[in-house]
Amino acid sequence: MMQKLTLALTKGRLLTPALSLLASVNIQPLESLTQSRKLVFPTSQDNLQLMVLRGTDVVTYVEQGIADMGISGKDVLMEYGEDGFYEPLDLGIGACRMMVAGLSEEPPLPSRMKVATKFVNIAKKYYASQGAQVDIIKLYGGMELAPLTGLAHRIVDIVDTGNTLKANGLVPMDLIAPITSRLVVNKISMKMKFNEINPLINKLKEVLDDPSADPS
Repeated sequence: MMQKLTLALTKGRLLTPALSLLASVNIQPLESLTQSRKLVFPTSQDNLQLMVLRGTDVVTYVEQGIADMGISGKDVLMEYGEDGFYEPLDLGIGACRMMVAGLSEEPPLPSRMKVATKFVNIAKKYYASQGAQVDIIKLYGGMELAPLTGLAHRIVDIVDTGNTLKANGLVPMDLIAPITSRLVVNKISMKMKFNEINPLINKLKEVLDDPSADPS
């Protein structure tokens, strides 16, 4: 008898490409994930259900074993810490960059900069690797406003097209890491439900390795 699996998906811009990728391996929700207030959904595979969560919650549910697997951006994994689960696949969807950005016409900077970001751990690790001492200011949104108002000298944030930075007089400066979405798996689930999880990983890998496939 096959064991039940739970796969956690991230709300927002990653949801549609994630569902498209799952559809390519014959996994489809039995009702619309975007038009329902439900958080758990049955699928075309009897032994697999989907959960739809905030990106930062996906890794928590996977690490705690509530979800056996999850799809989450590498930015969330880097910020959260990557030791609590396996990361078997780079799914290649939701591609963007984790960048340092600042004003295009930047005044002279002090020896100890202020850096605004919601990715506090990533920023700390990056500047420590550069041998630079900075003061981190945690923000949850409106990051581009920080250099404009003098709250911070630089920001660390996700950059997609760069249009928002440009519109606010900022430019990307230093690349911290390229970002894509990853499949993560609970460590105990991988051991206890290997016969259910491993075939799914292999099917996804086949699709990702197929040059004619476009999961993004």
